[in-house]
Amino acid sequence: MRTFCLTLALALMTNLAVNAQTTPSSSMMVRIAEIEIDSTYLEEYMAILKEESSMSVKLETGVISIFPMFQKDHPTTFRLLEIYASREAYEAHLKTPHFLYYKKATLHMVKSLKLVEMSTLDAKSMPLIFSKMK
Repeated sequence: MRTFCLTLALALMTNLAVNAQTTPSSSMMVRIAEIEIDSTYLEEYMAILKEESSMSVKLETGVISIFPMFQKDHPTTFRLLEIYASREAYEAHLKTPHFLYYKKATLHMVKSLKLVEMSTLDAKSMPLIFSKMK
């Protein structure tokens, strides 16, 4: 799990560095997805989410971050930090094969989903988020 987190963090850092140079902060789309999963499907959901988030960051230049986390005391409660270069990048993401598979495969697993739109305070410092990780 630690290796996955480090790999994901490095991919996020690289993507942030590349996209921060070309993406004005005013056009970025940032949000937190709050998801609760039926415990019956927890392991299966985690595997599908891990694959989808990894592919999104690796394959889509407009996806800066899809960083999934779960609550330690409530492992069926997830939060995803989603950062897209633009609304258009988000809309393109929704049409990708990996996202469509994720959505279809996990629909029956999701008990609740809330998408919270966010605004950034300091988008210029985003490339530094994981710079201290080795």
